[in-house]
Amino acid sequence: MERKSEKYILTEQMEWEELGGGVSRKMLGYDNQIMMVLVKFEKGGLGAPHSHFHTQATYCTEGKFEFEIDGVKQVITAGDGVYIEPNLLHSAVCLEEGVLIDTFSPVREDFLSGGGVSYFGDKD
Repeated sequence: MERKSEKYILTEQMEWEELGGGVSRKMLGYDNQIMMVLVKFEKGGLGAPHSHFHTQATYCTEGKFEFEIDGVKQVITAGDGVYIEPNLLHSAVCLEEGVLIDTFSPVREDFLSGGGVSYFGDKD
């Protein structure tokens, strides 16, 4: 089954989808092969350790985050990027309120199904 977003996604006309723990998102575009998601974190927001079979690339547009990928920690700020290979354990903690742009290949079907995402934890 082919799924795809509209050609133009106007974020000012969209509501943030609350994920819990100080994290919310807006879907920016997707088809069967790729997905881009705008993710907003309050300070202390957590993406708890998890893994998935998708390739992930993330761009930090604002804020400060501590990522841990496969046991290696790194602080990133606006303008930095993160690459996460499939099936690697990874997590992120928001150190200063910020926004990430996550891209995934293939599409995250779990994001489209409307179910909750289990790895967004309680905010400190």
